[in-house]
Amino acid sequence: MTINRRVFLGTSAALAGSLAAPMIARAQSVPRVVVVGGGSGGATAARYLARDGAGAVDVTLIEPQRIYQTCYFGNLYLGGFFDYDDLAHGYGGLASTYGINVVHDWAVGVDRDAKTVRLASGPSVPYDHLVLSPGIDFVDGSVPGWSVSAQGRMPHAYKGGTQVQLLRAQIEAMPQGGTFAMVAPPNPYRCPPGPYERISMVAHYLRENNPTAKILVVDPKESFSKQALFEEGWDRHYSGMVTRIGPDMGGSSFEVDAEAMTVTIDGVVENVDVCNVIPGQRAGQIAFAADIVDGNWAPVSAYDMTSRIDPAITVLGDAAAQGAMPKSGFSANSQAKVAANAILASLTGSRAFPARYANTCWSLIDTDDGVKVGATYEASDEGIVSVDSFVSQTGEDAETRAATYRESLDWYQAITTDMFV
Repeated sequence: MTINRRVFLGTSAALAGSLAAPMIARAQSVPRVVVVGGGSGGATAARYLARDGAGAVDVTLIEPQRIYQTCYFGNLYLGGFFDYDDLAHGYGGLASTYGINVVHDWAVGVDRDAKTVRLASGPSVPYDHLVLSPGIDFVDGSVPGWSVSAQGRMPHAYKGGTQVQLLRAQIEAMPQGGTFAMVAPPNPYRCPPGPYERISMVAHYLRENNPTAKILVVDPKESFSKQALFEEGWDRHYSGMVTRIGPDMGGSSFEVDAEAMTVTIDGVVENVDVCNVIPGQRAGQIAFAADIVDGNWAPVSAYDMTSRIDPAITVLGDAAAQGAMPKSGFSANSQAKVAANAILASLTGSRAFPARYANTCWSLIDTDDGVKVGATYEASDEGIVSVDSFVSQTGEDAETRAATYRESLDWYQAITTDMFV
């Protein structure tokens, strides 16, 4: 077997996992911070807590997967711009470089009174402060006719990993002239431009390999992020291929049948060859187990991302109801740095800095045709609020769009380094 960086990281992560169980009950002379979820929020928080804490806190990261597959840029894998392995990152560096206790297990319960996290394998992990960054789960019944049991035939591909591989295999197997359908999610959901970048990348693949194929988008929303930019791009690059049905045309009255491979829109049955169903979303299950949710999301303080229900718990990223920031990997990474600084200040007396947040969401529409939207944010009593924003413009020249795409590649390298290296 050839040993490369990714294999090494995965091997290191496995070693960290094998060593983790005896370390769970370590004697503690310093405050204990437990982080649940090893994505953009959790991995960043764990790294900054361990790095900036410099031994002043003990950090445990609980994450069931030994290899993290980023959701962002998964669409570029569907379009043929990324290889699947390009999305993969291991946890070995967090363990070996920063001394983080990486436990590869499911967190299934939280006892807030005892301050412990229960693992699926049985033991409980004590904490002085708990960070939850579990990402999303799906709202049962949000797409009539679909449930998680149907994800093998109608994949969601919205949590990264093998679902994205399955969706790509289905697209590649489409008959010439076939139909790809997407059921887009209602607000709020992870990565507001994500479904529409996916349409662009699927269209790119089909134009090159199945040019008479059609794409049908069933969308319950009146509008969506970067809509003018996407629609301009679809007209320019994929003329006649993409049809979006919004709520005014029946997009809010639909159901799917995974066995029959049909989508029924306002009573009209459409036979499809591939159907990507992206359901309504909510905070990951561990937030519900901790009983810190209000509705589908976990409300937090904008000043430090601590739970409004339990200040000994911080909630990051997609799971948090924090105000104006979109649910994105960039947002989670930004929130994690604010939270790590606040946690260290609370537990060790180090300096706390005012909360400042930022986000940018890049999307690729076609080869070298990249667009972006973003903002900077600050904290208020009402929540995180935007202080300024920017967005790509329709009609931009080719070099501007190409530069935006290159910028997105640089960001991907930067954020994954910030998380794992």
